[in-house]
Amino acid sequence: MVKILISGFEPFGGDAVNPTGVLMDALANEVIEGAELKTVLLPVHFDECADLLIAEMEAYRPDVVIACGLAKGRTSITPERIAVNVKDIPPGSYADNQGQRPMDEPIVDGSPDGLFSTLPIRAMVNDMSAAGIPATVSNTAGTYICNNTMYRILDYIRVGQLPIRAGFVHFPASTEMAVLQPSVPSLPIPMMLDALRIMIRTVVADS
Repeated sequence: MVKILISGFEPFGGDAVNPTGVLMDALANEVIEGAELKTVLLPVHFDECADLLIAEMEAYRPDVVIACGLAKGRTSITPERIAVNVKDIPPGSYADNQGQRPMDEPIVDGSPDGLFSTLPIRAMVNDMSAAGIPATVSNTAGTYICNNTMYRILDYIRVGQLPIRAGFVHFPASTEMAVLQPSVPSLPIPMMLDALRIMIRTVVADS
């Protein structure tokens, strides 16, 4: 049985919903062969989000961590290839939910400039695409909360030399969000949930 810890985020940036939070609720009662699942909802606060996820890792001792977040404007589900050691909110972009706006700051002083996902991201994309779900590998997780979270968990694993595979997946806006913002690309929640199920099965098969 592969123990998998999956995280999503609360709403941010003025939106009433975050699809990854909805996915955590939907996944809570899922049974997937070969997997033991635990979900956690994270705040959109720099550093606190990663602190909470690392605490969950320490308590649950997972084999795999799949962190999930919203990338409004993307047209497909995008497993991230790399996280970079910087937190930066450009002028005009959303602050976090505590009003923080870091600029050009390292996430972890003295740690590598970048850390790669250890999830089977290409297989995940191939399996989603085969199921008719828009998916592609992303080469940038940005410099906001999602990148911050991905970098911190990968660095925690690196420093501790832990046998945990981890990475991050961005999801587009949900159809519910697009009702209020019709120009924003979106996917329905049932499709995103199917995608998450597929990624879990891919990880189990690759373990």
